[in-house]
Amino acid sequence: MRHNDFGGCRTINGFVKAKLHRFENTEHSFRALFELMFAEKENILYERSEGYRILRTSYGEAEREILLRAATLKTLLPKLPQNAVVGIHMENSLSFIEMLWAVLLCGWCPLLMNLRLDDHMLSQALSDSNTQAVISDGTSFAVPTLSEKEIVPAAAPIALGQTGAEILLMSSGTSSSLKLCAYSAEEFYWQIHDSCDIIRRCRQMKKHYDGHLKQLTFLPFYHVFGLTAMYIWFAFFSRTFVQLNDLAPQTILNTVRRHRVTHIFAVPLFWQRVYDQAMKKINERGEETVKKFRKGMAIAQKIGDVPVLGKLFSRIAFREIREQMFGDSIRFLISGGSEISEEVLTFFNAIGYHIANGYGMSEVGITSVELSPKRRLRSAGFVGQPFSSVEYRLSDEGELLVRARTSAKYIIENGEKHFQKDWFSTRDLAACENGHYRILGRRDDLVVSSSGENLNPCLIEPRFELPDAAGVCLIGVQEGGGTKPVLLVSVRQPITEKRLSALRQAVYQRASELRLEGQLGKIVLTADELMLPQEFKLNRRRLAQAYAAGELTELSEESGAEASGRDGSALAAQLRALFAEAVNQPAEEIGDDADFFRDCGGTSLDYFAMISRMQEEYGISFPSAGGQSLGTVREFCQYIEAAQDHAL
Repeated sequence: MRHNDFGGCRTINGFVKAKLHRFENTEHSFRALFELMFAEKENILYERSEGYRILRTSYGEAEREILLRAATLKTLLPKLPQNAVVGIHMENSLSFIEMLWAVLLCGWCPLLMNLRLDDHMLSQALSDSNTQAVISDGTSFAVPTLSEKEIVPAAAPIALGQTGAEILLMSSGTSSSLKLCAYSAEEFYWQIHDSCDIIRRCRQMKKHYDGHLKQLTFLPFYHVFGLTAMYIWFAFFSRTFVQLNDLAPQTILNTVRRHRVTHIFAVPLFWQRVYDQAMKKINERGEETVKKFRKGMAIAQKIGDVPVLGKLFSRIAFREIREQMFGDSIRFLISGGSEISEEVLTFFNAIGYHIANGYGMSEVGITSVELSPKRRLRSAGFVGQPFSSVEYRLSDEGELLVRARTSAKYIIENGEKHFQKDWFSTRDLAACENGHYRILGRRDDLVVSSSGENLNPCLIEPRFELPDAAGVCLIGVQEGGGTKPVLLVSVRQPITEKRLSALRQAVYQRASELRLEGQLGKIVLTADELMLPQEFKLNRRRLAQAYAAGELTELSEESGAEASGRDGSALAAQLRALFAEAVNQPAEEIGDDADFFRDCGGTSLDYFAMISRMQEEYGISFPSAGGQSLGTVREFCQYIEAAQDHAL
């Protein structure tokens, strides 16, 4: 391993200790953080692919660009006072990083706008925070909006003075109201302090490949996990970020292999999709291959925690699977943001990758990661022990309470500013086993049955995973002065009457096996997809509201697939095949007017993968707004034919 990029230190631990000590002895401002973060000027900050070339930007080059663009930004918005709020509405990119620091160096406070929220919630956030202007990569807002492309480098850099005092983050929008969480550099100091503890305690986290540590920019920078665990943690120690151009699965795999990415932090949906694709390929190779795989998994789980032997077996036995996935550059994987199944965690840990579960919230920052070297603990879904600046406590009701120096300085909700109390109520249910914590679900999601028993959706929903069920969600619906538990089962479309009947019977049978017949108020089979294209986890509150308003399409006993007129063209046949491949269904069961999300059960990641294939196949660009404009075979046919006619 090369050590010439560790600030003159001979070891990683020495570098980490020295750099944290330098930050500790400052006033803990964003200016101090900026100067330290860009101190190793020759190190590579950012890599991105452009055709056959890999473009690299060093920390020194990015620092110069930030200072020059900050000077231009100051001239474009000359009347903004100190600590005025300026929104940043951009996807992950080097420009996002440059705009973040340019706003801070101008003395303003960046509001990182969640691109997955609708226009109403974004407008609410701008109003609640009194945002004075927005820097955008395309969308315009009611306040003065600057295009990122307008902020070109000035002739001379900005003169550094007092930086902005805070960075504002938006909550995910899954609760009843939007929250804006304000973080000062003091809270980020403690987040960095905790990351140093991780490096000391977990050898795997600090491992490089061929002398480099590279983080894939999968999580959005505007999210607490993306900003803190992905960007701040690694940028402070001048590591490299690799641009992800889109979310198509093949793009992700190709980017990881080409750039030799070492660290990936992502949401459970991503890991589930990678796992599903891997299992699909294994099953396609026949019964003998499946038997060998299962035998290898059994051995890996049995000897996984045996020093040396466990790692050696996984490296040899599952080499081919890793080669078809991310390759061997990967050093550390983290899942965070919602529940992940033990099956998925077990798979990744058994085949030779190190994946851990993490925990945090917009209001308190990142507070724990399972750092145990033992596979059985990582695969069991634990989120670890609280970091050194964090305390956990369980209430009498089993709710996780957090007290942390990393907590947001204050929270803005419905236009009102609330300062953090001593202990923050997460509303998450948790359990502690030998000091390691496990998240059991949201307290708000608990549903009380007619017998008075609490039903936990996170424990019940996985038990209803059936072949024709695209998704399952347990909600509580207000009815007659009480709450009625309703189990929503999204049905893969299209479906025959026979298969629909079999699925209904299987759901009722499973409910009987789990002794839920007398506790569930109703079981509803619906043709609607439970997760919207822009969502990465179930929004039970939204689904409960949609059900109560009668907005879900309920399938009756007689519901089944009815043959509709099919376009007999070769183009339509090709598109049906692409739909089928993306959602893993027979092409003959996909109608021309079947919606990719609602009827075929596709997700946003599936959609991006299909769009990528279509662009290669037909040589034209497609809108990628999660299927908002193109969602059926017929719509794609019309779009492609119109594009081809226009080209003539």
